[in-house]
Amino acid sequence: MLRFNENNEVIRDDEYRAILVGLQREQDISYSMEELKGLAEAADVEVLGMMIQNLERPNTATLIGKGKVCELTEMVRNMEADTVIFNDELTGMQLRNLEDAVGVRVIDRTILILDIFADRASSREGKLQVELAQLQYRMPRLTGFGKSLSRLGGGIGTRGPGEKKLETDRRHIEKRMNDIKAELSQMKNTRNVQRARREKNEIPVVALVGYTNSGKSALMNRILTGIEREEKSVFEKDMLFATLDTQQRQVSLDASHQFILVDTVGFVSKLPHSLVSAFKATLEEVRYADLLIHVVDTSYENHDFHIDVTNQVLSEIGAGDKEKILAYNKIDLVDSSVVVVRPGEESLFISAKENINIDKLLSLVQSKIFSSLVSARLLVPYSRGDISSYLCEKAAVKKMEYREKGTYLEVELKEADYRRLAEYEIV
Repeated sequence: MLRFNENNEVIRDDEYRAILVGLQREQDISYSMEELKGLAEAADVEVLGMMIQNLERPNTATLIGKGKVCELTEMVRNMEADTVIFNDELTGMQLRNLEDAVGVRVIDRTILILDIFADRASSREGKLQVELAQLQYRMPRLTGFGKSLSRLGGGIGTRGPGEKKLETDRRHIEKRMNDIKAELSQMKNTRNVQRARREKNEIPVVALVGYTNSGKSALMNRILTGIEREEKSVFEKDMLFATLDTQQRQVSLDASHQFILVDTVGFVSKLPHSLVSAFKATLEEVRYADLLIHVVDTSYENHDFHIDVTNQVLSEIGAGDKEKILAYNKIDLVDSSVVVVRPGEESLFISAKENINIDKLLSLVQSKIFSSLVSARLLVPYSRGDISSYLCEKAAVKKMEYREKGTYLEVELKEADYRRLAEYEIV
């Protein structure tokens, strides 16, 4: 779990015992609360109890009503909880007021998700993105992070011994955020160069997207181990946000059909805007992908909710209109005859774990990203060896023979190449 000491350093305790609190207005939040419980358990928090209040308008001072604050204080005391986790994002004032009232640490869903991300990020870029999101969240809430931030500070980097520590922290955070943004910008430029190189070589990109724990990494590994070397596999585990860093692997369907497969961070409801913003550079790979495979956990009863959340985030990052395949995963755990699929969308039942219909998925991917290829029979004069070499490198050569008047090739090639070489076509 994430918290800070007076030097702005992240500190963690080993064990937490928490009570979850949710505010229900118009929509039912029972699923959201269950998901909050899953997030808490993913952060190694023992959930002792849950409280939900029906309220038309949030209390500006404490989010929940005064009576519920008293009830929550009693629950904390009776259950010996040391943490309260709110399902809604809290302001700095609400954090401070609630901590003063209940007498234990109070955090919200956003802090919880940020903590999980901070613990799971492994690459340099992933760690920077999470740190930026943490600082963006913390900046407007400095007054709510405990009394230590109001002490007087002094020494190097301050204007004098009379400056409040709150102002010291604010300047330190602003400088650190600017440093992180500059470094992430350099990484983005590097990624743009790599993307331009792929586009020049005309290698298509297929991105895996979906709700957290829907099986994206498992599907990526199934595709890779079925086609490529096993050491290319990525980390997978049955847990929320098992992987955060974007992974890319080249997949060769055959000698002339290759594509880049991208595994992205999973989505979740109420995903903090600071995280979406911080991960926008990484998620740009989704925006530039030629095809999306939207992986859905079919074993979850309300998987339509997962689909809607994923589509919402895709729209936020500018990828809502991308062509996609709905891959209903974990079909080995349910009866496919009772699963209602989305009308009007290309879909397929699969199981990454049991290798069900993975071959059909790859065939569908191939038909989507290589649909513009044209089959042709060409007779290329020996004087144009450059054309033969180009076709061997850039096209799918099905058959090649050396005949009296030139090289005979049966090929699949791009439409632009076909038009350019139409004079060599034979019937």
